[in-house]
Amino acid sequence: MIVIGADTHKRTHTVAAVFAASGQLAGELTAPAREPGFRELLAWGRAIDADRIWALEDCRHVSGAFERFLVAMGERVVRVAPKLMGATRKGERARGKSDPIDARAVARAALQEGPEALPAAHRDEEALRIKLLLDHRDDLVKARTEDQQRLRWHLHDLWPELQVPTGALDRKVWHDRLARKLSRAEQTTRVQIARELVLEIRRRTRRINELQRQLAELVSDYAPGLLALEGCGSLSAAKIVAETAGVRRLGTDAKFARLAAVAPIPASSGKRIRYRLDRGGNRQLNRAIHCIAVSQGHCYPPAREFLARKQAEGKSRREALRCLKRHLARRIWRLLVESEIGRSTTTVDSQRGSLSPQITKAA
Repeated sequence: MIVIGADTHKRTHTVAAVFAASGQLAGELTAPAREPGFRELLAWGRAIDADRIWALEDCRHVSGAFERFLVAMGERVVRVAPKLMGATRKGERARGKSDPIDARAVARAALQEGPEALPAAHRDEEALRIKLLLDHRDDLVKARTEDQQRLRWHLHDLWPELQVPTGALDRKVWHDRLARKLSRAEQTTRVQIARELVLEIRRRTRRINELQRQLAELVSDYAPGLLALEGCGSLSAAKIVAETAGVRRLGTDAKFARLAAVAPIPASSGKRIRYRLDRGGNRQLNRAIHCIAVSQGHCYPPAREFLARKQAEGKSRREALRCLKRHLARRIWRLLVESEIGRSTTTVDSQRGSLSPQITKAA
């Protein structure tokens, strides 16, 4: 078996094949980062060994097209986090840095971690659609926040006595109120800029709300069980779906917990038994589970009882929350697996239904 590491760039992709048994280099190749180049790299890899794994450095914006091509062609693809390549580079005999050296480092990092322990690439168009819409919404929220900060400074300079509550600039009633106040004021340059900011904030707020409703509908179809989970809103559910995308590729809830960085890391020594916080993993996924845990800790009686029991055992509130997050990871993993199985069953049934009229007609 070989592991083919790929160092991806905007214009070219460089791959290096390494034998899994010995770590010896089997070959290297650079091709354009376009579909003809992808086909050249695939043919090259197939010619070396029939048993192969592609290890791509996890740089989604430049590796996404190549990854989707390989998955569509039935290849096995795993993602290697860039931070895993540091120790591998230190062990390289060749000094310096180049695309072939980086490709070899990716392949050897995959071998060192073990391909089974790395996240596998998975083609899921609905999850990709949810992720794209969610990322677009997050960008709009960030841009709106920057506009709101600028508007607050202009309003403070114009009317220091005006008190705008926190979060008020997200609401339509305040947009209308400020628009009327600014339209009645003397039309100085500062007032004109403030009016433009109000219009832009209003436009972005409408689009953000539209995207949130659209995401709620998509998640309701993709994983309805997540929305039924206590404390899990549409945005948290969308974040979990977007960052997981094909949960059965992880195998167990323990792997999902490790991906979400909610599985404790042993840090024991001698008679002292302790665990430390995992600061790695997917931080977006970790944040979504953390929001659900905090919400349940405030409003959901079983979760409140669980936290109280853990705190009675001597754990701090933060340590108790970490225990709750691990339990939530197990439940979320099961809900996602059930949803994925349900979608597969629905797809098979729909395919049978589409074929039945043709069979009847032929008979």
